[in-house]
Amino acid sequence: MKISWNWLNEYCRIPLSAEEAAERLTVTGCEVEDIERPCAVLRGLKVARIEDIGLHPDRNDLYIVDLHTGEAPARCVTAAKNLKIGDWVPYGAPGSVIADGTVLGRRNFDSVVSEGMMLSAEELGLPGIADEVGILRLPTGFVPGDDLVRALKLDDCIMEISVTPNRGDLLSLMGLARECLGVIPGSVLAKEEIRDPAIGNDWSLTWEKLSLDDEGCPLYGLALAPAVTIEPSPIESRIRLAFSGVRSINNIVDATNLVMLITGQPLHAFDLDRLPAREITVRGAQEGERFTTLDGREHMLASGDLLITSGGVPVGLAGIMGGENSEITPETKSVAFESAFFEPLRVSRTARRLGIGTEASYRFSRGVDPSRVLPTLSCLADYLLAKTGQRVERDVRVTRTRQWEKRTVALTRKKMDRILLWDDMKEASALLGRLGLEEAGGNEERLEFRIPTARADLSIEEDLIEEVGRLRGYDLVPSRIPPLLRGTGKRGDEVEAHSRIRIAAISRGYLEVIAYSFIHPKWAEWLRLPVEDPRAHGFALSNPISQDQSVMRTTLLPGLLQALQTNLRSGWKDPLRLFEVGRIFLPPEGQGEEHREALRMAGVVWNGKERRGLYGESMKDDILSVKADIMALCESRDRKSTRLNSSHTDIS
Repeated sequence: MKISWNWLNEYCRIPLSAEEAAERLTVTGCEVEDIERPCAVLRGLKVARIEDIGLHPDRNDLYIVDLHTGEAPARCVTAAKNLKIGDWVPYGAPGSVIADGTVLGRRNFDSVVSEGMMLSAEELGLPGIADEVGILRLPTGFVPGDDLVRALKLDDCIMEISVTPNRGDLLSLMGLARECLGVIPGSVLAKEEIRDPAIGNDWSLTWEKLSLDDEGCPLYGLALAPAVTIEPSPIESRIRLAFSGVRSINNIVDATNLVMLITGQPLHAFDLDRLPAREITVRGAQEGERFTTLDGREHMLASGDLLITSGGVPVGLAGIMGGENSEITPETKSVAFESAFFEPLRVSRTARRLGIGTEASYRFSRGVDPSRVLPTLSCLADYLLAKTGQRVERDVRVTRTRQWEKRTVALTRKKMDRILLWDDMKEASALLGRLGLEEAGGNEERLEFRIPTARADLSIEEDLIEEVGRLRGYDLVPSRIPPLLRGTGKRGDEVEAHSRIRIAAISRGYLEVIAYSFIHPKWAEWLRLPVEDPRAHGFALSNPISQDQSVMRTTLLPGLLQALQTNLRSGWKDPLRLFEVGRIFLPPEGQGEEHREALRMAGVVWNGKERRGLYGESMKDDILSVKADIMALCESRDRKSTRLNSSHTDIS
């Protein structure tokens, strides 16, 4: 995840440099992988206003532009056709430097000298902020000669943070601000929590209902913007999206993405006039149902997938991507905004199976904060009104089937002292309080803490001790020698059996092989397995390495035979004995059961192509010598009976 350092400091004032803060975050478990300054190369660029535009006297494809730069007037020659008198533009005078390191100078265009150049978004190193082809036009409100980097707040650095799967709360500015407050002493929250919306049905447009027909969505909120104008976002918003690695689309979609980056709660916008009906239903998909997403790709769904439907027609793949049939277009006039809680496991499974990775699925898969689902719609309404002038209805329609309560977890002095060798409960409470954990009662020996709904990773006492340890600093935990164990460890039965069988097989002259669990789909046919044999029906992989490795093995023989074949093709001519101990994957025995995994052993014996030994044919392996090997394996497990179970042993 990419985070703008300047933007983060609007939510939490951090008394350190970006590099110092990154080091502190990394040692406390929130790894900062990289710090990038995307506009660090820019030098000497200014804001200028166009005073006059005229055609080049000798070339019809060029224009002469006179600029007010705050100092001496400047003249530039350009082929851009998107400019008019009074526009504000980025200007690079001779001697200034653009994003690719080019130092600008004067250039002669058929008797007209261009003094430096006006700049496009690409020449600033931010192609994603362009809203049209040509020179980047800036909003009004500047003074000619203003430093462009400071005026557009390009003097920023981007922190790329690696977020572990259990810390979905860090996937937002507000979540990371709370983390900085906890791990960086002296940090101060600069903005308060977002407000709850008004819940009601007072909309200016008619609406039928919201229905939740699947337990995978226990909370769903819908806000309405009855009259919108689709246009490019303000340049400040486009720059912040570019710094966060998100593509700018239009003012409505960009608003949902910016608010998602702030709160961590993904939002989705529906074109209200393109919905099949004035109702929304969340339901499970039917097996084999098809749906076309915003990127134009058609997907075949499974019964575990979640769908957003309107009038019975799917309009969104819940938590992942909206549908092509309800996307925001330049003709959109009214918009419905969705904010919901979807079960992380359901979203994760669907996203991985369909191969769709989006900012929304990334967050939903790690778990969003249910307490922010509805307040995020208020944040969106405030942003749209303040930045774009678009109005959102005051009331939010809500349907829920579940309530979330803050759980409590106990922290005891005894266990904390045993793990951290430190027992200051008062200081531990202060450390946890910086993360938003509130005391809910207790005494000097045992404290109860109320856990915020955002911290789904905190559920047992050891979790609290870990939080105390990382905030206080693991370097403060004294070193100690581990205590003497009371006895020797003992290997489990399966490990012991594996070890004895390996020793017995190796002592009989066998070499161990470790093969892939994936095999060619035709191995069942090549081994002449009957159709009624479960081993003839392997599981096909949805994303195989290759066609030759597209089915899970139901027997160990394919890997052993391939190993033997590889050795023979490499020129091996002597006798060869191979074995493998590994798992096979069999189809379920009954309806509704899951697949079966079983640990098996198999071996192959090859007599070789040449036999020039003293005893010749008498030393070749046959069924009796293989039988003796199997009896030796049985005896290694203290089994006196030599009766073999064919379903557990493969012999070649």
